[in-house]
Amino acid sequence: MSSQASDYTVADFNYIEHRGVPQRLRLFMPTGPSVGAGPFPLVVDIHGGAWCNGDLKDCEARDLALVGDGFAVAAVNFRHAGEGYPASSVDINYAIRWLKAHAGKLGLKADKVGLSGQSSGGHLAMLAAMRPADPRYIAIPSPHGVPGDIVVDASVQAVVMQWPVINPLSRYRNAVRLRDSAQPPAWVGDIPDRHDLYWKTEAVMQEGNPMLILERGEKVPLPPALWIQGKPDPIHDYRDPDGTFDGNEPERFAHDYRAAGGSLELLSIDNATRATASIEPTAAFFQRHLS
Repeated sequence: MSSQASDYTVADFNYIEHRGVPQRLRLFMPTGPSVGAGPFPLVVDIHGGAWCNGDLKDCEARDLALVGDGFAVAAVNFRHAGEGYPASSVDINYAIRWLKAHAGKLGLKADKVGLSGQSSGGHLAMLAAMRPADPRYIAIPSPHGVPGDIVVDASVQAVVMQWPVINPLSRYRNAVRLRDSAQPPAWVGDIPDRHDLYWKTEAVMQEGNPMLILERGEKVPLPPALWIQGKPDPIHDYRDPDGTFDGNEPERFAHDYRAAGGSLELLSIDNATRATASIEPTAAFFQRHLS
């Protein structure tokens, strides 16, 4: 699909295929005299859905705002649900490399790439930023047609997370504990079941876990990051029931990230209006770090 609007174009690409099933990305490109001919800095946007649901269309409001600010934006679909970890991370890593490999043809700046993601997409975005060269995530070779003297990797220059599930293990245990309580809150729903479907075991939730990556002392890239957190939000903003940190998970991750040498901003907004209130700070952060 390709379409034209007054200030952007949209094109869909099947960037990879697994067992005959393609995975798609939708690329929004700025147009018009105010932005020039490019190339443009790129934001790769990762949808949420507790690793089991969701679609690239879920990011559209944010993507349209970002393209209006002069960014190219790639909203990405990827394997999830029963495909399990690390299938999503493999596809996201490849999508970043695919976009960089075709940057010249598409009008992108391969050295100015950011990641955006909400809820489980925020977790996957940070995991991709921390592990651009993980042997499991780069299991699929880079796209054909890349000149031999060009190294295409999945590194990025900035990350914005909107209310991420940064610690799948603590969120799982928190949801299970509340589900089994006398009066389980409505938000718990089928969250434990989605964790079980995607992650399979607590050991895997522990391994693919940005919080615990830092607390285990893994040496990983730490690009500038922004965590936007709606309040109140018991789904994403809670204290780990098994943890010792004196604060909720956003504060804990910010502490760990900074202690490891990274720069992370933590922004609180009204949870009732988070879908729209998060867009301007997302764009402003990328303007500072990608433009």
